[in-house]
Amino acid sequence: MKGVFTLFIFTFFVFASFSQNIIVSGKIIDAKTAEAIIGASVVPDSGKGTVTDVNGAYELNLSGGKHTIKISFIGYKTKTISFIAGETQNKIPDVKLEEDIAELGTIVVTAGKFEQKIEEVTISMEVIKSKMVEDKNTTNIETIIDQVPGVNMMDGQINIRCGSGFSYGAGSRVLLMVDEMPLLSADAGDVKFNFIAVENISQIEVIKGASSSLFGSSALNGVINIRTAYPVDTPQTIINISSGLYDSPKRKELMWWNKSNPIFTNASLLHSRKIKNLDFVIGGNIFSDEGYRYLEKEQRYRFNYNLRYRSKKIDGLAFGVNGNYMKVEGGLFILWYNADSAYTPQGLTIQNYSNSRINIDPFVTYFDKKGNRHSLRTRYYGTKNTNDTQQESTADLYYWEYQYQKHFENDLTWTSGTAGTYSEVHSDSLYGNHYSSNIGIFTQLDKKYKKFIFSFGARAEYFKVDTAQTKFNIPLGKDTLQLPLYPVFRTGLNYHLFKQTFLRASFGQGYRFPSIAEKYIKTSVSGLTILPNPSVQPETGWSTEIGLKQGIKIKNWFAYFDIAAFWMEYKNMIEFNFDYYFPDSLGTPSFTDYFTYFGAKSINVGKTRITGFETSITGTGKIRKIGVTLLAGYTYTNPVNLNLDSNYINSGTDDSTGILKYRYKHNAKFDVQFEYKKVSLGFSLRYNSFMENIDKRFESPLFYDQFPTFLIYILPGVKEYREEHNKGDFVMDARLAVQASKQAKISFVCNNFLNAEYSSRPGDVQAPRNFALQVLVKF
Repeated sequence: MKGVFTLFIFTFFVFASFSQNIIVSGKIIDAKTAEAIIGASVVPDSGKGTVTDVNGAYELNLSGGKHTIKISFIGYKTKTISFIAGETQNKIPDVKLEEDIAELGTIVVTAGKFEQKIEEVTISMEVIKSKMVEDKNTTNIETIIDQVPGVNMMDGQINIRCGSGFSYGAGSRVLLMVDEMPLLSADAGDVKFNFIAVENISQIEVIKGASSSLFGSSALNGVINIRTAYPVDTPQTIINISSGLYDSPKRKELMWWNKSNPIFTNASLLHSRKIKNLDFVIGGNIFSDEGYRYLEKEQRYRFNYNLRYRSKKIDGLAFGVNGNYMKVEGGLFILWYNADSAYTPQGLTIQNYSNSRINIDPFVTYFDKKGNRHSLRTRYYGTKNTNDTQQESTADLYYWEYQYQKHFENDLTWTSGTAGTYSEVHSDSLYGNHYSSNIGIFTQLDKKYKKFIFSFGARAEYFKVDTAQTKFNIPLGKDTLQLPLYPVFRTGLNYHLFKQTFLRASFGQGYRFPSIAEKYIKTSVSGLTILPNPSVQPETGWSTEIGLKQGIKIKNWFAYFDIAAFWMEYKNMIEFNFDYYFPDSLGTPSFTDYFTYFGAKSINVGKTRITGFETSITGTGKIRKIGVTLLAGYTYTNPVNLNLDSNYINSGTDDSTGILKYRYKHNAKFDVQFEYKKVSLGFSLRYNSFMENIDKRFESPLFYDQFPTFLIYILPGVKEYREEHNKGDFVMDARLAVQASKQAKISFVCNNFLNAEYSSRPGDVQAPRNFALQVLVKF
């Protein structure tokens, strides 16, 4: 009886030990780098799982006894471990996940604000890795973005699938972000690409299509998100030095220099390391360019840093601050002197400027014990512009975004939050003093069900510039309800048809409020007058597409082929238009009035439609013993204005077909790099078809319809130049690199290898062939 009682007591305590809940913890790391993996899924056999925090750590609440735990993360092989939970064993050794070499390993965050495989997103995306930025000796991020299929750059403005034309320095339909926060200036709403720290880029993600539901105003035509990098466990220092010169153009009459060719130099430094729980990145850049165009020089220096501290006391908490500062001086070239002096500015003078920009980005991220993420990101973005024509402006923008994200057990991700900006612009000579504010509330659901992925997002946005604010009209019978919030929606579907075949379809709405520059700027640059338009209205639109992404595997080389058809429509599209803008009170204009009231103005051009299709291929890996990296694509678009009787149509050189101005119907990009042992060889190709429609005032005499005897031209010779160069532009770059040692690589880069003469727009002939020698050291 005593033995039975003893056995009963022992069984009771064993049962009690294994039935109580025990906190089990561990950490997930990369098997190769030992870097913590954030957001990895940890699911025990009980089904109540979690995700890892910013330190790669997790906690599980388990009953005592034996368990199996499934650990997975995008781009890594899933791993299952066995574990016995007990009073004396509640710490699981670090789990090392290995990369899944059967996949390209391209992970993106921009589409849904969480990490996804690129083949599983519901909208067209392209990704540029940091290695391509490095290999092409990129000194300005604008040049590398111009290599993306379907994307064109024109005077610093981003154009995706013909969604934008020529609007120099004012407004953007593509939202540029750095680390998921907008980097558009408060005054002009433009992008200064030389401000972006090229030396600290993890990857560049490009979304094509309306994305206003998650990202707000200015994401009407797409999003470009530049992700900066944080350090790994091993400290790293990168030194990048290059110098080069511009070759003589094919047409000797374009060459303004007599003796030595203009040169350019670039030097950058980046250091990253972990100091216990502190992630520390610091970088800098110095750049000097004598310019291939007369008087158009540039000198800049830039300093940037990333600091992140992972709390020891509070699990899952991290906070820090990122920042960037730039000072730049140079000359602003707008229009040529004439077609035979295309590298000489009109009037033989140029506007000299001195600008400074700064952003400071404090942030806090917290993963709670259930794996939910809370994120607060803020940004101060300040700009100060001065020039030698007594024009100046200062602009301050304050941005904040709170975001909550929850991953449910049934493959459902819910992202929601609120974001806002407040801006002040002060300029006695350009804009006047103006104030703007913006608040948005957004939510998005992403659900994975068997072979389907569903996505739905919505946003309500309020925007105000001075007294003008958002208006959304709802018809109620004979009455109209006017709301100060503008709603936009998006939805998408991805279907995993076969092993490496993915079908997708998406629809998204967009909304953009005009920038302060588009409404109020009044200035003159190189004899070209820019006029204000306070009555310009917000533009809205939608885009839809259907696409297919097909995986390709050739032994150790992996690629994705993508094809998509798209349709975009805009209402009240805002375009720059060059014409006469006489005030209603003027009466009959005099001869001098034709000078005074001619210029460019942002106007609403009515309803527009852009249709087309796009193909692209992205690949990486080895074919036999040669490494091959490929990015190529072709885009066809048909951009038309549906109001054929509008003044906008009549003001163009093509006033019959309705084609929008400053667009390319055909666009092709190609970049390939071969690597064998210590040597790499790469080529880039870019083709744009002939720009069929521009402003009529550029080709014809300025007063052709009022005073035909006065042969005054804004762009002398541009009509004859366009007639001669009517086959489009084909540009080729080449690069050769040798890994001289484990730490050092020497590269020779030649841009515009064939020394082609080409233009991004009328009056803006691009650089002739140029050479650069680059030395890159990593240790």
